[in-house]
Amino acid sequence: MFKDFRAAIKKLRLMSYTTWTDVDAFREKIEKTYKTVFLPNHVECNEREFGGVMCDMLIPEVYSSKRIMLYVHGGSFVGGSRDSWRNFCASLANVASCRVVVPEFRLPPTHLFPSSLEDIKSVAEHLIAEEKTALSLEDDENNRKPEIIIAGDGSGASIACAYVLGMGEAAKSDIKELLLFSPWLDLSSESPFMSGRKISDEVISSDCLRRSADVYAAKEDLDKAEISILRADDEQLANFPSVFIQMGSREALLKQAQAFSARLSSLGVNCTLDVWKDMPFMFQMADEYLPESHLAIEKIGSHYTARQ
Repeated sequence: MFKDFRAAIKKLRLMSYTTWTDVDAFREKIEKTYKTVFLPNHVECNEREFGGVMCDMLIPEVYSSKRIMLYVHGGSFVGGSRDSWRNFCASLANVASCRVVVPEFRLPPTHLFPSSLEDIKSVAEHLIAEEKTALSLEDDENNRKPEIIIAGDGSGASIACAYVLGMGEAAKSDIKELLLFSPWLDLSSESPFMSGRKISDEVISSDCLRRSADVYAAKEDLDKAEISILRADDEQLANFPSVFIQMGSREALLKQAQAFSARLSSLGVNCTLDVWKDMPFMFQMADEYLPESHLAIEKIGSHYTARQ
């Protein structure tokens, strides 16, 4: 496969919302670039409703009946959809041998925080209840606990973290793992990205994070752990499920992920930080240009299928 790093960066930058970007134009560019008609690997797509929220249910040809993933798409909080993330999530479904649910949750600026989080919570609660009920009917008692994976990328990873953070201690035990791609972990006033300093990589800039945060939530909410998970206290993080983070070494957000990983590990939470050399923000979604994209997704698949 021919590697075209410049073309990959050009594609990935379309997920970065900035001061000079109109919301409607931003969303349109994402849809035009990432939406595909045909899904890879014969993955089937059905429309389902969970908790009043319409979702994609992506089903690969071969999958574990116990394992299911709830995926929260990124898009700088204000963009993205199940249409534009369908191809990427179908690849995840195939390699991880599991069904993947992708909700069409509400977005700002029409719907401010915590609207997106409320939608994800509603989907997750109904999905988990349905999976537990289905497995309770199985004859094999050892097969009655579902493997629930909560996943997300970029701003979606922030929402995924917020959902898990808000779960009760008993409910957290229902989550097998939290899977995060290039996560946004700190949009608080203490973050160097939000303080006015110009910090950036080829894809994400401090302007993008500030602009996205301003549209997503009121300023006083940005310091809350529900938006900036790095600001959570030890008690909130102590009972977290396992966490798997995958990102590129060229990302300016890598230091935040390293700090989060170290914090979780110090609290006895299993956290894997999988860093890919010389790769940018969300390189996994530039698979037509970067061979590492395919290898990284295959590694995610091996991570889950090896646990069967």
